[in-house]
Amino acid sequence: MNHLIKKDAFLVDVRTEAEFAEGHVNESTNIPLDQVASQLEKFKGKEQIIVFCRSGNRSGQAKMILEQNGFKNVINGGTWQEVKEAISK
Repeated sequence: MNHLIKKDAFLVDVRTEAEFAEGHVNESTNIPLDQVASQLEKFKGKEQIIVFCRSGNRSGQAKMILEQNGFKNVINGGTWQEVKEAISK
């Protein structure tokens, strides 16, 4: 996943705004899971999309929503801590 992040991947944290405020990946955008389907426009034209959350569960759902809407370039990054760690390497 490391090499994908360096290619300017679109990092999307799908946790709630409150969870995001408690700690997040600096380069990430917060689009809570319940808003992903209504904010598809923000994902268009992105070369690589990496979604993540607290445990990997909600990001799995977000990946499914995006794929159902025609996005093929989506990776479930798992937890936000794992993505943050991958970036700092």
